Amino acid sequence: MINITLPDGSRREFENPVTVGEIAASIGAGLAKAALAGKVDGKLVDTSHRIDQDAALEIVTDKHPDALEVLRHSSAHLLAQAVQRLFPTAQVTIGPVIDNGFYYDFAFERPFTPEDLPAIEAEMQKIVKESLPVERSVMARDEATKFFRDMGEEYKAQIIESIPSDEPLSLYKQGGFTDLCRGPHVPNTDKLRAFKLMKVAGAYWRGDHNNAMLSRIYGTAWLNDKDLKAYLTQLEEAEKRDHRKIGKAQDLFHLQEEGPGLVFWHPKGWRIWQVVEQYMRKVYVDTGYGEVRCPQILDVSLWQKSGHWDNYQDNMFFTESEKRTYALKPMNCPGHVQVFNQGLHSYRDLPIRYGEFGACHRNEPSGALHGILRVRGFTQDDGHIFCTEAQIEQEVAAFHQQALKVYADFGFSDIQIKIALRPESRLGDDATWDKAEDALRSALGGAGVEWEELPGEGAFYGPKIEYHLKDAIGRTWQLGTMQVDFMMPGRLGAEYVDENSQRKHPVMLHRAIVGSMERFIGILIEHHAGHFPAWLAPVQAVVMNITDAQADYVRDVAQALAGKGFRVETDLRNEKIGYKIREHAMQRIPYQLVVGDREKEQGMVAVRTRAGEDLGSMPIESFAERLAAEHIPA
Repeated sequence: MINITLPDGSRREFENPVTVGEIAASIGAGLAKAALAGKVDGKLVDTSHRIDQDAALEIVTDKHPDALEVLRHSSAHLLAQAVQRLFPTAQVTIGPVIDNGFYYDFAFERPFTPEDLPAIEAEMQKIVKESLPVERSVMARDEATKFFRDMGEEYKAQIIESIPSDEPLSLYKQGGFTDLCRGPHVPNTDKLRAFKLMKVAGAYWRGDHNNAMLSRIYGTAWLNDKDLKAYLTQLEEAEKRDHRKIGKAQDLFHLQEEGPGLVFWHPKGWRIWQVVEQYMRKVYVDTGYGEVRCPQILDVSLWQKSGHWDNYQDNMFFTESEKRTYALKPMNCPGHVQVFNQGLHSYRDLPIRYGEFGACHRNEPSGALHGILRVRGFTQDDGHIFCTEAQIEQEVAAFHQQALKVYADFGFSDIQIKIALRPESRLGDDATWDKAEDALRSALGGAGVEWEELPGEGAFYGPKIEYHLKDAIGRTWQLGTMQVDFMMPGRLGAEYVDENSQRKHPVMLHRAIVGSMERFIGILIEHHAGHFPAWLAPVQAVVMNITDAQADYVRDVAQALAGKGFRVETDLRNEKIGYKIREHAMQRIPYQLVVGDREKEQGMVAVRTRAGEDLGSMPIESFAERLAAEHIPA
């Protein structure tokens, strides 16, 4: 007998091997109809997968967390089939699932264009209505290579050559289309109902610029039309909030070809930067960090000792002087260890906390650069804590509270916590990683925090807690990190004297709350859609005259407010006041102060918000008190 254990703990017995689909049918016709795939002992499989021994089984329907992955994977095949129906000479290459969708790369005599997408999408809809069964088969390597070469699919033949010889080759057929794929896939094309093709792009075969340029078509797929519509609405809103557009409209920053991935900050953008930096500087001071400053370039020997040379050199910039090779720092941690190493510390000195607004450079691929959200030169609110093992939990718990307060002050309330665990390429042994990962779990557990674990996504020197923030339109951004590192202090010779007068290596905690300042400001721009809260806005108020007779009074008002530390501008142009109001509202300035003869005579200002609300006239001091009340104390 074969025993199948279901998620609710119940069991079903079968005398002979049985497929996932047959088990679903034995439970109920409705479940069989809804089944998209199965999960056998934790592994996703097709509904046609045959189970021949005792196993735990989950039936994957559209309510299962893995349903989207299966739907999107199958939608990539749907796209490939539609393309080949319309363009028979197009060769298919790879079509993986990505965030929110999928793509497929094609080799064709011309690049596909946006004008091709409606016809391809219509053909996809036609295939869905044909309700084609999706069938899996296994083929020997030589047979599969010949099969695809006979079809003119040279790229598929190359893919087969790169697959390990002991790995079985599975093929999926739907109608007249067959593709090489590990699967799993939906059992029928009629399961694919909520999708849309989004854009086209160029992509080198296997990501190598020496290879042929292919045409990539991106699509998105969802469980239902409601979710698809919600996603497309979110994209429309994201387009309006694009930090590059708002940055240009508000004159905050620019980027140019001569400095790829490097930001030119304009005065207004730099004001936002300074508000964020000074806020975070106060966080440093209030939580016991000593601010330090370390060199931008260091001899490669230090990066070899730290482990960056072996694990990170492809992402580093190098330079030479007097026959010595230096690296532009991609991270601040080795420099902070050098500060710690100046003098011998006692266990009584620990924890020692250093903070730095450290400028780093990483050699990101040009194709990955994206405005100020992904750059090559950036500054981190970086900090490192040197402590004993016994102090890890209290330091992580304290950092957690700091981070949540900072995020709340900047307008983020929906925070997800994750622990990124050991990557394949890493320093140290498993026992050390076990200890580091358990320390983070213990710290979060002690703080009453729930978290998700991300296998393989830790840094090469240690696991890390990640803070993922949801923005105003539902997108998630990974920002802060807390990493526990048992290895770098020993590699770089950091020591303290313990209570038994023995020298020991401290634990090093790497922490950042906002992470890259550039990226964080880009996220703030999009989260607030440029409508910054008054305490953060580059210009908090603009003072405007109605006629030239109030010009001197406008200057006096602006000077009085600037003297109190507010960021104020004047508008003395010979324009109608309605025009000025509309223009500054479009610039998203929080307050507009209008001055006419009456306000001048009474020492008042007429206050309007950027939303158009008329707050009436009030003394300058009253407005100053209102604006001051909106400032966030760190």
